[in-house]
Amino acid sequence: MKRTIIKIDDSRCNGCGLCVKGCHEGALQLIEGKAVLVSELYCDGLGACLGECPQQAIELEEREAEAYDERKVMQRLLPKGEKVISAHLRHLATQGQQDYLQQAIDVLEESQKQAIGIPASAQNQTDTFTSPVSMPSELQQWPVQLHLLSPTAPWLKKANLLVAADCTAYSAGDFHTNWLRGKRLAIACPKLDHGQEIYLEKLITMIDEGGIDTLTVMIMEVPCCSGLLHLCQKARQKAKRNIPLKMVKISLQGEILEEIWL
Repeated sequence: MKRTIIKIDDSRCNGCGLCVKGCHEGALQLIEGKAVLVSELYCDGLGACLGECPQQAIELEEREAEAYDERKVMQRLLPKGEKVISAHLRHLATQGQQDYLQQAIDVLEESQKQAIGIPASAQNQTDTFTSPVSMPSELQQWPVQLHLLSPTAPWLKKANLLVAADCTAYSAGDFHTNWLRGKRLAIACPKLDHGQEIYLEKLITMIDEGGIDTLTVMIMEVPCCSGLLHLCQKARQKAKRNIPLKMVKISLQGEILEEIWL
């Protein structure tokens, strides 16, 4: 069948493995230092891995591919535990994949019934089990305000740092699921916060001495937010190390207006 599926450019892939961690379905693996799509069956084509790749080595294409099977994906995820399953369900929910989400919940309910000894022949005669999808925080450190952060904190070493304008978390409904997951966080407001020169020096130190690997700046579409982007760009220019910098701009309704590596 013809469907949307990912394509990996080997010449750009540096083997960082971020896309593998971002693919809960298990469609990607690192093989001989390169990310490889090991199973078309497990690739849902929704592109969660695209935003994880600092080299822009992954893209979506429409081609002949084996049909995605949500039930088989869930069977693979069940042994991995609640956190992985919850992350997968949130991924489907935020992408609006209601059919896949219902299939996943069906598999989860069936496994719960089997675990307590309800035979398959009697399952459709029982009341539907409630499968709560918890939404745990993806925050990995405290504090989060840029003024309060130590620019040489140990957890910054090899970290992917998200510098987010204060308002973004309230506008983007998938802030934790799609943007904060796997990253460290610093929040700031370029309009209301004082001491912009302190922010600049902190960001430079985070790059050079803190040892962050990538920097993502997330801003709103409002004009004042551009100051945070300029601050991050200036910090990278002044830093001795050259690291990847991504800009994500969102609308007041939480829609992604722009997402580019600079």
